[in-house]
Amino acid sequence: MDGIVNGYSDPFVSIRGEGTTSRKTLVSLTKKIRRMDPVIFYQSGNEYFAGRRFYWQSQSGNFLMAGLGITEKIKVDGESARMQQVRDRWSELTKTAVRTGVIDQEGTGPALFGGFSFDPEKESDDLWQNFGSGVFYLPAFLLTVSGGQTYLTINQYALPGESLETTVNQMEEQADEILSGYRPDEHTSSEAEWLELEKQDPKKWIKLVNLTVEKLNAGKLDKAVLSRTLKLISDRHTEIGAVLRRLQKQQEGNFIFSLEAGNDCFIGASPELLARKENKKLFSSCLAGSIERGRDWEEDEKLGNELLRDRKNLLEHRYVVSTVKSALQVICENLNIPDQPVLMKNKHIQHLYTPVEGTCADGITLFDIVARLHPTPALGGFPRDEAIKWIRENECFNRGLYASPIGWVDSDGNGEFAVGIRSALVSDQEATLFAGCGIVKDSVAEKEYEETAIKFRPMLDGLGGSGHGSR
Repeated sequence: MDGIVNGYSDPFVSIRGEGTTSRKTLVSLTKKIRRMDPVIFYQSGNEYFAGRRFYWQSQSGNFLMAGLGITEKIKVDGESARMQQVRDRWSELTKTAVRTGVIDQEGTGPALFGGFSFDPEKESDDLWQNFGSGVFYLPAFLLTVSGGQTYLTINQYALPGESLETTVNQMEEQADEILSGYRPDEHTSSEAEWLELEKQDPKKWIKLVNLTVEKLNAGKLDKAVLSRTLKLISDRHTEIGAVLRRLQKQQEGNFIFSLEAGNDCFIGASPELLARKENKKLFSSCLAGSIERGRDWEEDEKLGNELLRDRKNLLEHRYVVSTVKSALQVICENLNIPDQPVLMKNKHIQHLYTPVEGTCADGITLFDIVARLHPTPALGGFPRDEAIKWIRENECFNRGLYASPIGWVDSDGNGEFAVGIRSALVSDQEATLFAGCGIVKDSVAEKEYEETAIKFRPMLDGLGGSGHGSR
């Protein structure tokens, strides 16, 4: 056993000979282990941990997490200060936590993973009942790949009167059991047949876009983001591990995530970073304005240059940059935002992209940053409150975790959140896909409809089926 750390700043001491606990104490054991594939680890937990798993992959593809089981669950059902609720509960859980084994490795030890709903004031529906206004897990078992190395973390409570040494010895045995159950041979399911179950009426959606444009031209709004759904049904149960594997291969350069709650799984491949915190360093992004990819290099370049000069998309992008700048200036000692966007190219679509970097003021947490940023005009609109009210009153479904913050934070307050776009909610043989686009005064409803069709493609391909009929 390498050692133990209590809370955030206590000295590194040996756990051997430590006495009994006087209160319920979170103990987190991290071991460096042989190389393991997080997707296979995720799949291996299906029998015992279905409905209690998550997966995370950074945009670089070099940082991955897979969690099995739940040691602690934080579920938010109210509207008021929900991000602060999770922040305060997480601080309470970790301030007396005991860490042992390997420490100070990114994404190891106590790490909380989850997401918030887009709009807690939107009337709830059955689709998102397992997620509430937000749900976060401290996993029982966490596999982390970071810096080319693989780590296994076990999180468990020691009850009052229990010996810390005995608790850790039990956790060592659990680690051996989990590792012995890992099978490197991956089972890949055959492709499913996905059929269209329900699609929002195109005429009604186009009518809503036109109504929104009228409101914009009347000066009531500057921008509103409208979204729609596509519901599919499959001829077999959906294997989430197989979907993750396809997204890995098809959506390079994106965040890849899944979060299970009961029989439901929210899964996607998002191109958009909301916030990352590394000690006092802050990173965010502005992603708004998009166009399809070309069929060859020449057409792709032409489309990209067209996007960089397009008045409608540049205006949409400026709203996002302006709002993000205003939100972060208050909590940052310095902030660096380039004057002009560049292109971010994904498999099916290219976006206007502006990176954001800054230095946080003292005492600012990742949850504080998320609270100030969500929802940006890229997902809600501008002005924010008026746009969210318009969406709440006019979209015919609850977005749930779609277009919302999803990500992780560790016991030191570091971590990252993406925006849950290019995503779907999967429940057994059914899947609900989500796609949206920003509406401004110059928007043409039919073109916006075509754009949302393009944004369905990552998850359509990720589901790996044929016959979905939405191309």
